[in-house]
Amino acid sequence: MNHIRKNAMIRELPFEERPREKLIQYGAEKLSNSELLAILIGTGTKEVSAIMLANRILALEEDGISYLTNCLPEELSGIPGMGMAKSCQIVAAIELGKRIATKPKGRRVNIKSPSEVASLFIEEMRYLKKEYFKVLLLNTKNEIIMIENISVGSLNSSVVHPREVFCTAIKKSACSMIAVHNHPSGNPMPSQTDIEVTRRLADAGELLGIKVLDHIIIGDGIYVSLKEKMLL
Repeated sequence: MNHIRKNAMIRELPFEERPREKLIQYGAEKLSNSELLAILIGTGTKEVSAIMLANRILALEEDGISYLTNCLPEELSGIPGMGMAKSCQIVAAIELGKRIATKPKGRRVNIKSPSEVASLFIEEMRYLKKEYFKVLLLNTKNEIIMIENISVGSLNSSVVHPREVFCTAIKKSACSMIAVHNHPSGNPMPSQTDIEVTRRLADAGELLGIKVLDHIIIGDGIYVSLKEKMLL
């Protein structure tokens, strides 16, 4: 298969090289990032094709595809030729991908190891530009009852307070919990603040009878378990 000419209008391409037709014939996995994005964009303008628009979006950052994980419709619509409708289509598709990637299979997921927790969040959280702190609430069988977002921003004792962390856990009669947060730097090694906040939550959990089993820190495709590091 020939690669798409970067500045070609789709109507100028041979039929078999057009993104939609290539997807039908060869499958989505055979398309480049710009070709997949062009399908989401749909149509270009008189001056630029959907493929050109896709290349402009992917050129916004060095690793263009990671930019899409947190982009806003307002940002994309600022690109000449995009508009709000096309921008919303892309943002909606990215969000669906995130939800599919992080949705547990079946009704209840039984957590047996830190790697299982990391696999639920690593694709969702590895590209985030801010720190997000979440907790998994578990029942007596270590099955996930729910996942709750606690805070956004730098992790510290004032942002992640036991009151907020354990409020829903008490209401849901959770037996235990696992904390998860990301490092936008991509390096998941825990800071001293991470360790102090985790131990504070663990102490509160002991008093409330809701054990903090672990704290997973997500980096760029990798993770660290404070339990495995014997820091909890």
